[in-house]
Amino acid sequence: MRLLDKQYMDTPYYGIRRMQWFLGQKGHVENHKKVARLLRLMGLEAVYPKPNLSKANPAHKIYPYLLRSVKIEQVNQVWSTDITYIPMAKGFMYFIAVMD
Repeated sequence: MRLLDKQYMDTPYYGIRRMQWFLGQKGHVENHKKVARLLRLMGLEAVYPKPNLSKANPAHKIYPYLLRSVKIEQVNQVWSTDITYIPMAKGFMYFIAVMD
């Protein structure tokens, strides 16, 4: 499970078959059913585009883009922020970006 977790951090797009191949390269020959069970137990799932992701939910309100007619010509006229988290060995690190 430790090997699977480490490999998942490096390649979260690996599915069951690639994880099985990876374990075989490391000398742990396991069948796909065991690998699938371990990944499910750990709560890991391959990251890939799911179907219908671009369909909007009709219940969500659509907000207008307020900067469409604004000409940005000077410093500090428009600000933007973003936040993400990065998994670490013990917990997570939060990364915040403020863009001017």
